[in-house]
Amino acid sequence: MTLTKLLREMKQACTAHGFRSSFRDWVSETTSHPGEIAEAALAHRVRDKTEAAYRRGNLLDKRRSLMADWGRYCR
Repeated sequence: MTLTKLLREMKQACTAHGFRSSFRDWVSETTSHPGEIAEAALAHRVRDKTEAAYRRGNLLDKRRSLMADWGRYCR
């Protein structure tokens, strides 16, 4: 909600969802990062309850690498 609030205060026509969607498209179309890492970076939950029960890590190092690539892309 912080980004949404900031965009409204700046009177920008774009949305936070648009940023998230752009990020997801970029990951899928231009990188070799797995989709599950992108979903974790977007804080999406694993829908399958069985899979979620066994996936207990936070994938931090892989998410860090993904976000470093995103940062370089955004420059």
